[in-house]
Amino acid sequence: MIRFENVHYRYPDSDHDSLCGVDLTIEEGSFVAVLGHNGSGKSTLAKHMNAILLPTEGRVLVDGMDTSDEANLLPVRRTVGMVFQNPDNQIVANVVEEDVAFAPENLGVPPAEIRERVDNALKTVGMYEHRQHAPHLLSGGQKQRVAIAGVLAMQPRIIVLDEPTAMLDPQGRKEVVATVTRLCRENGMTVVLITHHMEECIGADRLIVMSYGKIAADGTPGEVFSQVELMEQAGLDVPETTRICWDLNKAGFSLPLDSLDVETCAENLISAAH
Repeated sequence: MIRFENVHYRYPDSDHDSLCGVDLTIEEGSFVAVLGHNGSGKSTLAKHMNAILLPTEGRVLVDGMDTSDEANLLPVRRTVGMVFQNPDNQIVANVVEEDVAFAPENLGVPPAEIRERVDNALKTVGMYEHRQHAPHLLSGGQKQRVAIAGVLAMQPRIIVLDEPTAMLDPQGRKEVVATVTRLCRENGMTVVLITHHMEECIGADRLIVMSYGKIAADGTPGEVFSQVELMEQAGLDVPETTRICWDLNKAGFSLPLDSLDVETCAENLISAAH
């Protein structure tokens, strides 16, 4: 669905590339998490996925469409919906259902279909009961779910979330991650989640680690987090389960490092003790 071919990008006021020759393919229906520290290039990568930014060198293809071709701009943005950090910047109406209807109305969708899209989108993110509420009265997590619903009402095939939980409390973060996970697992949507919270990556099919504009690691979350030294070099931590097994292995044990849930880690520790 999305292909990066030797993509470089340099911001106009910068003396170095923010993306340095990135090659990447994202498959349809997958849940991909992109993890990195501030300045690693992860948000720059995200903005290339629906032509907010265009490569300085190389090219990005979305469902075969070159994002640098101006004629592809609207089709690309209908294919890839974006959700950003601050939901207040994406909410434009005074009533939840009117906000979700805003984008389809601008696309010229017939009123009856807009009604159906709005209801379906709000039900998908668990906000249908709040459809008559004022957005400013909602919690941060609820606002972000409304913002996601607004993107879903456009019926994109891919949704890219650029640090959507950065401004949320732990409960709000859980709500949003659960919502996007369900979008992939139950609706078959291609999901790309940009984050700097490692725990948000554990349920993804694939984890990509960005560091200094390059892909430092790419694999399942278990495979990537097992590379403890590489993660430390990228300025990132690993889950506590991985850290415990890593420390024990340095003391002479031989424990797998790819068990990210507590139950499996505990079973491995019990087996090793016997």
